[in-house]
Amino acid sequence: MKKTNNCRASVPLIPFSQRLISIFILICLIKINILYAASPKKPISYQNEVMAVLAKSGCNMGTCHGNANGKGGFKLSLRGESPMEDWKALTRQELGRRISLMEPDKSLILKKATAQISHEGLRRFKINSWEYKTLQQWITEGAINDIHQAPRLLELKVTPSTQTLYAPNKKIQINAEAKFSDGSKRNVTRIAVYEPSNKLLKVTPSGQATFIKPGETTVLVRFLHIQHPVRLAYVPERPNFVWNPPSTKGVIDKIIFNKLHSLRINPSPISNDTVFMRRAYLDLIGLLPTETEAQSFITKDDSDKRTKLVNRLLDKNEFAEFWALKWSDLLHVETRTLDQKGVQIFHGWIRDHIAKNTPLDKFAQAIISARGSTYSNPPANFYRAIRNPQKLAEATAQVFLGRRLQCAQCHNHPFDRWTQNDYYDWASNFAKIDYKILKNIRRDGLDKHEFNGEQVVFMKTSGSIRNPKTGKAANARFLSATKPVANNNDPLLEMAKWMTAPDNPFFARAQVNRIWYHLMGRGLVNPIDDFRPTNPASHPKLLDFLAKELVNNNYDLRHIIRLITNSSTYQLSSHPNNSNTKDESNYSRTIPRRLTAEQLLDTQAQVVDAHLPIKDHPLGTRVVQIANTIKEKRRRSSDDIVDIVLEAFGKPQRLLNCECERSDETTLAQAFQMISGPVLNGLLTSKSNRLEKLAEADQPNQQIVESLYWTILSRPPSSIEIDAGMKLLKNIKSTDTKRKRLEDIAWALINSKEFILRR
Repeated sequence: MKKTNNCRASVPLIPFSQRLISIFILICLIKINILYAASPKKPISYQNEVMAVLAKSGCNMGTCHGNANGKGGFKLSLRGESPMEDWKALTRQELGRRISLMEPDKSLILKKATAQISHEGLRRFKINSWEYKTLQQWITEGAINDIHQAPRLLELKVTPSTQTLYAPNKKIQINAEAKFSDGSKRNVTRIAVYEPSNKLLKVTPSGQATFIKPGETTVLVRFLHIQHPVRLAYVPERPNFVWNPPSTKGVIDKIIFNKLHSLRINPSPISNDTVFMRRAYLDLIGLLPTETEAQSFITKDDSDKRTKLVNRLLDKNEFAEFWALKWSDLLHVETRTLDQKGVQIFHGWIRDHIAKNTPLDKFAQAIISARGSTYSNPPANFYRAIRNPQKLAEATAQVFLGRRLQCAQCHNHPFDRWTQNDYYDWASNFAKIDYKILKNIRRDGLDKHEFNGEQVVFMKTSGSIRNPKTGKAANARFLSATKPVANNNDPLLEMAKWMTAPDNPFFARAQVNRIWYHLMGRGLVNPIDDFRPTNPASHPKLLDFLAKELVNNNYDLRHIIRLITNSSTYQLSSHPNNSNTKDESNYSRTIPRRLTAEQLLDTQAQVVDAHLPIKDHPLGTRVVQIANTIKEKRRRSSDDIVDIVLEAFGKPQRLLNCECERSDETTLAQAFQMISGPVLNGLLTSKSNRLEKLAEADQPNQQIVESLYWTILSRPPSSIEIDAGMKLLKNIKSTDTKRKRLEDIAWALINSKEFILRR
């Protein structure tokens, strides 16, 4: 019997050709898988990717491991300015525990950043995020340092650079593209860092900005060592908005009003004559118009009277005295370092040069190049007041160039272009300055910073500053210059020429910005001495225009003042409208500000026609005429009551090269001085003052009330105010009683907001 194989019979036969095809496909798939598995991922660049992760995660910020002392024993360079040092900190310190080449996922920088183990900085990114995968792959590949091989970042293109959003659109996408030295470009929007300057908006890690409330802001976009500011504005819905500006008088108004139009903000109307008159007097000479001057200006029928008023004020001696005060604050004119004679000489030199309208470039040149006796060559006192080369470098850059370099002393400036090398090369220009002290009679033998006697400022034949970063002597070099100053040249003489050259990118802009600040209450760049790409001007075209005007008009201070004060922008009212109530940065209205300490006391004495009790000065001296600043508390006597008031209202000690040292804050101490302070009460009750003369004069009460209003507030009283004053003076027969009532009226007017505020 023949056996059959049932199993075999049940399996269908596959043709040989089909089997060959299947085998071929299988082999191809295997080869493809092998090739895919063998093809390496693109290596991670430490320079361009790992450093980007550290920045994006905030690890190298000043509040974290970028702090000067680091955090938790781990220190990174601030904002990644020293990649080599950071690589050493990541791979070599802590016995190499921060990374694990054998088991990358167990590296401390991954476990702590993902909060798998305790981390004071909390979780910085998630497991399997791009940050995690970048660091993981870099460690897997051996944590290679490619600083010298990786293509360098040359340019960061950020779009948009400026944009205004109109409600209801509150969102905008910021994009960033990096260009490298090998010609490659990369979209770095996802890995760039976004830092808003205020809380008006929020920015996601991917660069999408969303406004929370209306206003203007700047977003700093940073990738590796390059950063760019993006100016954004959000305009709320104003369905009934109708553009209604005052008349445009020139370039200033055109630029200011164009921006206001784009923001749907209407400027306030032009202020009336009384307000403008008072504003111009306070801004230009620090005093008020007399009763006669005020009445004459108001009643004059002349369409050009405002321009003529400004011209008259600029020609007054009081203008030079008042504006000399501003420069004295910046140039450390105080007795502790200059002594009393030095203060008088330097202050007088400043006042005299403003009086004869010395061009600002010549004024600055004289100070920067000064040397010799501090008594016979007054501007040499600038170097007597500050005796450290680094401090001199910082002061010179801040006062004359509008640059704050302090941050670059310890590390590259985190918000500006200046490196540590720039800082020490700039400071090296002042390294040869030396002093010959001819005499020093100190009042305080323990105070080594006090000088009392003549000194000679001179230049040594040699002198240098060591750059702590390189350990070598820094080469004297100007800011933004690529070549050092020649060794055989006098760096200060060369600096004076370079600084004030028409093509210098810093000097003219810094000076017109300061003038604008003193007249408008806020700089186009604010703070006014902090120019940097990350702190852009509110109106860049206006800043450029004013700087060009200064250069083209021989650096004439008065020309810029005329230009500004004759504009509609300067003359706007302080009364807000529905659209500009919250605007404080676009000059849509005048922002009222408190009188300065000197203005307040001088105008109080002026309107009462009495003398301030200024110790050690002739009777009738105004505070603004005093060369020195206020005395230190430990050196005051009970007679220094004027200094107490000046300090309460923010007069600076002149220890800083910054407008910020002068305080404009309001305090309870100021209220006490205004209500019952001995200076004001002394002025009101002094013999033979204006109030006594009015009490003794045979004048109608209405005329007396009107005289007080014109004198103190520079305007006529309203009918209600006349009635109130008449009621207070009614049926008074005693001269003493009448005088006391007049003191009450004067006290009330001097304590009014209308008097205390410049508006």
